[in-house]
Amino acid sequence: MNCRDDVRNVAIIAHVDHGKTTLVDAMLKQSKVFRDNQVVGELIMDSNTLEREKGITIMSKNTAVVYKGIKINIVDTPGHADFSGEVERVMSMADGCLLLVDSVEGPMPQTKFVLRHALQGGLKIIVIINKIDRKNARIPEVIELIQDMFLELATTSDQLDFELLYANAKEGFAMTELGQQSKDIYPIFDCILKNVPPPQVESGPFQMLVSNLDYDSHKGKIAIGRIWRGKVAHRDHVVTMGVDGTSAEYEVAEVFTYLGLSRMKVEQAEAGDIVAVTGIKQVNIGDTIASPEKQEALQRIEIGEPTVEMAFIVNTSPFAGREGLFCTTRQLRERLYKELDTNLSLKVEDMNGAGTFLVKGRGELHLSVLIETMRREGYEFEISKPKAITKIIDGKTMEPIEALTIDTSAEYIGVLTEMLSKRQAQLTDMNNDGSDNVRLVFQVPTKGLLGFRSPFLTSTRGEGIMNTTFLGYEPWRGEVVSTRSGALVASERGVATTYGLNKAQGRGVTFIESGTQVYEGMIVGMSPRMQDIPVNVCREKKKTNVRASTSDIAVKLAPALNLSLEQSIDFINKDELVEVTPKNIRLRKKILLHSQRLRGSSA
Repeated sequence: MNCRDDVRNVAIIAHVDHGKTTLVDAMLKQSKVFRDNQVVGELIMDSNTLEREKGITIMSKNTAVVYKGIKINIVDTPGHADFSGEVERVMSMADGCLLLVDSVEGPMPQTKFVLRHALQGGLKIIVIINKIDRKNARIPEVIELIQDMFLELATTSDQLDFELLYANAKEGFAMTELGQQSKDIYPIFDCILKNVPPPQVESGPFQMLVSNLDYDSHKGKIAIGRIWRGKVAHRDHVVTMGVDGTSAEYEVAEVFTYLGLSRMKVEQAEAGDIVAVTGIKQVNIGDTIASPEKQEALQRIEIGEPTVEMAFIVNTSPFAGREGLFCTTRQLRERLYKELDTNLSLKVEDMNGAGTFLVKGRGELHLSVLIETMRREGYEFEISKPKAITKIIDGKTMEPIEALTIDTSAEYIGVLTEMLSKRQAQLTDMNNDGSDNVRLVFQVPTKGLLGFRSPFLTSTRGEGIMNTTFLGYEPWRGEVVSTRSGALVASERGVATTYGLNKAQGRGVTFIESGTQVYEGMIVGMSPRMQDIPVNVCREKKKTNVRASTSDIAVKLAPALNLSLEQSIDFINKDELVEVTPKNIRLRKKILLHSQRLRGSSA
């Protein structure tokens, strides 16, 4: 095989919030892909609105820079474990990886996950210790932890020999040795050119593996991937090979390569390039596009199995159809199955009930991002409580187990240990940094993590960080007993009044404001008792001829507790649903009528 010395393909991998996207910002700006007077801002690659709101990368993205006449294709990947499927599917496009590690946190669970996949793919690893300017940086300890991680994960002795750089991505500089004076990110570019192998070029007809898909309203479906063999040009005839062995022939309409944030139309691209091609109507991620002369399929991309499932249901509440643009079973089915084209970690099944679909994903955040995206697109539907996916292995019921890593203050060890013990968690490691900060590591069933994030943040007063990574399957440990208290459930349909809410607040915390429209069976608050309490929040004060005092007229309500989508999913029980519309997020009982709920509980 020959090599292309004018191209390098690298992926940037790390745990969440270790600075991947910030590093890409610096690489793009300092490689002069933008005009001097062009305003580009920060977190350039996180163009999705949800990504900017949540502060995390959700989708893998391609970009490229030119340094010393060599084109460096860069793939920015998510760091959150729930979106690890994005990492798995794009790893095949790269020959090397930049592994970022925080100078304080060191290697985290997702760091090990992405490094394991990179090493299994035979990629050359360049380790970058980022955020070296932090006051509590512990670089020598972090280097030792990185070396231990490589010893644990490496499959060959060559993989233990990795390059090490130091960086402050936010300020835009990097260095090969601590204490050096550096004003730019160029040491990273030089290290890539020196250590990442150029792509190997196999002679023969065109062959490409599809690693990503995009869509354009004018160009149609866009297949993105790396060319492994041959060349592709405008109007070439190609064949797609799917998972079931079927093939179809198409004519390539356009060929694009990447530079900066733009796709550049080219007449021809060759092996080693990461390209986007149009004109291929039916193609999926993992398919091979090849020349009709030599129809050979490449090895398909392997993606880990989902661990959490929830039901997506057509909205059946009394307010159904009022606020959404897409409300029918057909529209919901089309949207969910369309998501499967680009979201490989997702699985969708039609349920027996009309308008009900079982959606499986990598975690609560993975599914909640899909729900929020659909909500903003105008879809209206209901969702059930998430549930861990079990498997039958050798006749035994097995459940997914995850490693939970918590970084917090030492004062919260007791309350967290007590909370997690009720969720069947086992403490496996605990480290104190000497400054009253601790890292707790638990092994916990996935079902025990469902609904844990909100009480975790409340218990640690926002001073805790939790991360999870999938470990495997173990025998079923039994059900986790719910510790949630009862709900305040509306007993009448109408408009919530100040008088009615004031009475309800005497029984618990309310979720709605005065003037909110409610229906019977809608959850309007939380009760301190274990059982549900029906309340009439639409109740009005009876008018009499007796003059009331000013204090009686000016009723002051406590502020409503507004739950976010994630908090709503965490809150609901098995007999409840979250109603999601473009304008509102409501909680409701599956059985709306109080009399029917009583009849069902007594049966």
